[in-house]
Amino acid sequence: MDIRQLQFFVEIVRLGSFTRAAERLHVAQPAVSMAMKKLEEELDLVLFNRQERKISLTAEGEIFLRHAEKILDEVTSTETEMEELRGLAKGEVRVGIPPMMSAYFFPQIIRDFSTRYPNLHLAVSGEGATKIQKMILRGELDMGVIAGVSLPETLELRRLLREEVIACVPRDHPLAGRTSLTLREFASQQLIFYKEGYSLRELILDVLKEAGFSPNIRFETNLYTLVKSLVRKEMGISVFLRMVVTEDDDLVAISFDPPLYLDLLIAWKKHGYLSRANRAFVDFLLEKSARQAP
Repeated sequence: MDIRQLQFFVEIVRLGSFTRAAERLHVAQPAVSMAMKKLEEELDLVLFNRQERKISLTAEGEIFLRHAEKILDEVTSTETEMEELRGLAKGEVRVGIPPMMSAYFFPQIIRDFSTRYPNLHLAVSGEGATKIQKMILRGELDMGVIAGVSLPETLELRRLLREEVIACVPRDHPLAGRTSLTLREFASQQLIFYKEGYSLRELILDVLKEAGFSPNIRFETNLYTLVKSLVRKEMGISVFLRMVVTEDDDLVAISFDPPLYLDLLIAWKKHGYLSRANRAFVDFLLEKSARQAP
């Protein structure tokens, strides 16, 4: 058994296909199939159900997957740490940031971080919080910004900000003069809402369900800029973090009664190795967010 076989195996499982795994790994498909056949022979176990149209794991394959992922994580951590000991740190931070946050809180953070650490490379991926969590656990991201909703125990977490969640209406809406809005009033409005996987959606649906109200959702999208445009065009109202609406003269932010808040966190894989570049970014981020805390 060698590391290459483990890499092939994990990639096949992740993509659900020998062919797609071969394409992703830039090797010939027969080489991948041969490597998996040899691996099964060495283990004297069948790892894949090959009778089905889509690749799936046997019970033995499921157990082997857990060990293979742990081994590959350890190999990656060891390589990175050894490079740092030789002074050859990669100097890259792969971070996931939800689109709403990336447009309002992070541009200044990214600029200031690049100024302080000009030799470090920052690669930002814009995804919803749920997908960011999965990408961190799969090793596709080093860390990411997520919200304090449905948090897995497999992540290490540090709080960045607590931001108010507000109802957003156009300037000439009948509710625009209000300073607060009850959940009942909000649920009765036509709503422009976010798709599954967005923390704001989870939060609002949970509090409405707990209060015994069902939302009147007219339209769903994963594009927060489209949500703002449709609210402006009076197609419905929505929810945002307060920071997103503060500078929009044609939109009005209304607090909920009682107020709603969302904790924004920086997360990385628990017990995972953080390179010096990643540690520098976490420290910088916590330093900046502490200055903005009330």
